[in-house]
Amino acid sequence: MLICVHERGRREIIMSKRAAVIKGDGVGPELVENMLRVVEAVGTDIEFIPCEAGAEWWQQHGGDSLIPEETWKILESTDAAFKGPTTTPGGAGSPKSVAVSIRQRFNLYANVRPVKSFPNTQKPLGDVDFVCVREGTEGFYFAKEIQLTDDVFISIRKITRSACRNVAHYAFEEAARRDWKSVVAIHKSNILKQTDGTFIEEVRKVGENYPGIGMEEYHIDNIAQQLIKNPQLFNQKILLSTNLFMDILSEECSALVGSIGLIYSANIGDNYAMFEPAHGSAPKYAGQDKVNPVATVLAGAWLLDYLGEKENSKAIFEATENVIAEGKYLTYDLGGSARQSEMVDAIIRKLR
Repeated sequence: MLICVHERGRREIIMSKRAAVIKGDGVGPELVENMLRVVEAVGTDIEFIPCEAGAEWWQQHGGDSLIPEETWKILESTDAAFKGPTTTPGGAGSPKSVAVSIRQRFNLYANVRPVKSFPNTQKPLGDVDFVCVREGTEGFYFAKEIQLTDDVFISIRKITRSACRNVAHYAFEEAARRDWKSVVAIHKSNILKQTDGTFIEEVRKVGENYPGIGMEEYHIDNIAQQLIKNPQLFNQKILLSTNLFMDILSEECSALVGSIGLIYSANIGDNYAMFEPAHGSAPKYAGQDKVNPVATVLAGAWLLDYLGEKENSKAIFEATENVIAEGKYLTYDLGGSARQSEMVDAIIRKLR
């Protein structure tokens, strides 16, 4: 809470924004602590509320969810959330992931991952600059699987027109915001005739409302090889697809910038958003102060932008890019020998 005193002594109480923070599993806690160091250094007014979730919490407490009820209450009382990397247990009967649970609870239908080359980094196939937009609430992540016989199992792929429209609107609006001229819709409607047929039909309808933005269509198998053969073909375009297809493709795209440790992401709905690094929890590196902090730091900067601190967000992005460009404090995946905390220290120095 901020109290502003105006002329003649009039007081105005301004409620500060609040964000839930899930530190996560594996390398998550150390990454999130370093992200919080950066946002504190830039002078944020946002109040960060820590809460529990993930496989490590679940292993201690059990239950049918990786998210305790106390955390749901915090999430519902805040303006946004930040989630560190979390581990999702495998096997029949285990809970759904933290990210999927939050996306579905708050209808965060747009999972968004900017894919852009940084200066002074590996660029295996040249410079790239595009955005992956993934429907985040349904598809195969609807998570309904059925055993029909001892030999036969099926998984239900849920596709709704409303979710397709929502994510399509987001993709075209994002193209307009960036002044980009094309949305690339990715599907397999020649095989998945009803589900992907519905998806592409709704995307086409939405596209009719954006006459200044073109729409291209690719089958999933074709674009998977085009991203390797000619990735620059997609520069300054929005890549849009259903949940599982874009989950896989966006991982492929992360290799184009040299490290998934550079890929930050957001899960955006109409009234709430959750921000996170795109990579996993990497438990074998936990506590080693080794993992690239960039994705986590920039996801935190994006959260600041979402909650109205645009100048603070811009400052963190610029400081991080400058540290990478200088090349003195880079983690192992970027060809350097700096510890995670040393790279974060360098980012903080750029903010002062």
